[in-house]
Amino acid sequence: MKTAPLRVLMITSEWASDPAHTAHFIARQVRFLRAAGVDVDVFSFRGGRHPLRYLAAWARLRRRLMESNGGGRPRYDLVHAQFGQSGLLALPKRLPLVVTFRGDDLFGILGRDGRPTPAGRLLQWLSRRVARRADAAILVSAHLQRYLSASVATYIVPSGLDLDLFRCIPRDEARQHLGLPRDGRRILFVGDPADPRKRYNLAREAVERLNRNMAAELVIGWRVPHDAMPLYMSACDALVFTSREEGSPNAVKEALACDLPVVSVAVADVPLRLQGIPGCEVCSDESPDTIAAALERTLRRDERSGGRGREAARQLDERLLTARVIEIYQTVLAGTNGHHGSERVDVYTGNGQWSQ
Repeated sequence: MKTAPLRVLMITSEWASDPAHTAHFIARQVRFLRAAGVDVDVFSFRGGRHPLRYLAAWARLRRRLMESNGGGRPRYDLVHAQFGQSGLLALPKRLPLVVTFRGDDLFGILGRDGRPTPAGRLLQWLSRRVARRADAAILVSAHLQRYLSASVATYIVPSGLDLDLFRCIPRDEARQHLGLPRDGRRILFVGDPADPRKRYNLAREAVERLNRNMAAELVIGWRVPHDAMPLYMSACDALVFTSREEGSPNAVKEALACDLPVVSVAVADVPLRLQGIPGCEVCSDESPDTIAAALERTLRRDERSGGRGREAARQLDERLLTARVIEIYQTVLAGTNGHHGSERVDVYTGNGQWSQ
């Protein structure tokens, strides 16, 4: 007898139909879940920090959750919310709830002084309460665990990669495709230059210091079509990463998949990702001079990461991580997640292995 597929309603405030959408990792997860046989419906909304929009979305979601499949059963088996703010819409719960926390929903939206803004502090507060009511919390990096109560059933599952898209392309071919000159050194910065959390000014200043000893151009990868990003990563000679705070930065993992050397400050799980990868460095401090010196060492190598970055990225194949998310769904539905009274933390250790 054929088993009915899992039916999941995914709630997200970031989706491809939104012009401001940059959360490609959510669309990718939905695509891979569907390919794995999970019946996923997407409930997307745009809160934009407007309470009335959240209230209207909450009312729409209530109506969706009250629908049945025609046989008297609920239409869905569980709800999976992306980001803490999306989890608000699922409360009070009508179905088992899984919430993926991805970073600023737990550490807060940061202002230019590096501290959470008032809206960021509110988001932190709300996300922690959503986590306490969820049946499972998925964190994209272990360092986010410190923001949650020990009573929350927690699983560490990083965002995955589409390794068919993020691949190694010869540098000259990539530059020709983008209309860039073949000669010259180029350093890629991925992120919104206006976002204070990304610290574009720090990256720019580091490259300016670098140019005192070595000529290099800073290339900004922002609002770039997602399927063009592998071309940018292949056309450049290094990625500079200067974020003040992150969950588990996808740009670093995507660069590894393209075998692009990365120079980064010590943030989130980046030191783990770059460990042992030729040409990659985690800076000892966050000064422009230190970052510039690391970039110079990387560029003087004048080579990629020798396939080691690509090999490290294989453990982040979205297919592997999708299988783990499905296991979490099944655990929640079986009622064996240990949520009541005891902490559970499952950590992805690579090569398809998990530890508790």
